[in-house]
Amino acid sequence: MASHARPTPRRRRVPRGLLRAGLAITAAGAALTAAGAAPAGAAAGHDSDLDIEAAGTALGGALLHSVAGGVGPVKSLQLDPLAGTAADPLTNKIGTQVADFKPLTTGLVTDPIARGGALGDMPVTENVMGLLPG
Repeated sequence: MASHARPTPRRRRVPRGLLRAGLAITAAGAALTAAGAAPAGAAAGHDSDLDIEAAGTALGGALLHSVAGGVGPVKSLQLDPLAGTAADPLTNKIGTQVADFKPLTTGLVTDPIARGGALGDMPVTENVMGLLPG
């Protein structure tokens, strides 16, 4: 088929009303952040109408709060939906022992997940998850 005769793929378009609502909510949030920064600066004893430092602090606090709200549930989400059931494939362990060495099994890796652990409970990721807000 020639390229000019090939049908053009149709893109999925976001409904205009949904796009406008999202933009309105974003603008309202920015206005509320700016409005909250001015009284915070006035309460701290600043004379200027627009205090850049207070606005930056308010914006940083809002950003940290929104990231904590988004990341917090992910940190405590159970990784294995079949944990604690008879059908959980992660309860099967494979192990081996060579000569007089200590036996080695896959249970070290799979046990925290098979018990219903989250990202914050894993031995490798618990330190990293502690750095994230939430």
